[in-house]
Amino acid sequence: MSTSKPKSWRTKIYETIYEADTLPGKAFDIILFALIIISIVLVMLESVTEFDAKHHEFLYYSEWVITILFSIEYIARLISVKRPKKYIFSFYGIIDLLSTIPMYLSFIFVGSQSLIALRALRLMRVFRILKLVRFVGESNRLMVALRASRAKIAVFVFFILIVCVILGSVMYIIESDQDSGFTSIPRSVYWAIVTLTTVGYGDIAPATPLGQLISSIIMILGYGVIAIPTGIVSSEMTRKAQKEEIQTNTQVCANCFNSKHKDEAEFCDQCGTSLDR
Repeated sequence: MSTSKPKSWRTKIYETIYEADTLPGKAFDIILFALIIISIVLVMLESVTEFDAKHHEFLYYSEWVITILFSIEYIARLISVKRPKKYIFSFYGIIDLLSTIPMYLSFIFVGSQSLIALRALRLMRVFRILKLVRFVGESNRLMVALRASRAKIAVFVFFILIVCVILGSVMYIIESDQDSGFTSIPRSVYWAIVTLTTVGYGDIAPATPLGQLISSIIMILGYGVIAIPTGIVSSEMTRKAQKEEIQTNTQVCANCFNSKHKDEAEFCDQCGTSLDR
């Protein structure tokens, strides 16, 4: 007859906050996600002068409630891990702190209301709770593909800059006598970049037939400019996807916060700590 050791309250808090395999963990992620969205909506509404004038008190107290809830969550994360200091100085630890302290600072220091904008950093916390493979796996694969194709993209961007300088210089020669906005080569290069990327602000436009013909050719080339980097990254993603094995383990190491473990792993691949605590 096997008797399992009852889990401590810290272990239960840790599994709820850091793991998405259990029912409490899933519920916590959903609630946290909802709070993040509500908080961002409140920050956006607070910037609307008319809405803030009518509902300032509601927005103020609602933000305080959410700030307190995030503070409780931050403290719970600290007390549930083995190395709180490591979490404090980790990327998400800093984000959590920066997204919580503005309201406290605005209460203590006069004129610190501008720090409220830091609360928008809560949006970055969304990526921590989207632990499904379809999101996390694809984002990691995208970063790997971008790193693998950075040399090709750099060469392509450099080539585009050369083309823009040449086309801008040509357009300056053609349009400099016209009152069309091509007053210098740098300004003409700016027009070439805007046109080649299909942005087209319209602040500068060619007036001569030859200039209009060249601009038409640049517009058509712009579609190729957009497609080529996309094709480079897509091919790298496809190549990496064929070599990778999809992992569905959402456990996070309580010691080093490593989240990349094999599905049947019992110990952390990075520091060897037991994943069962």
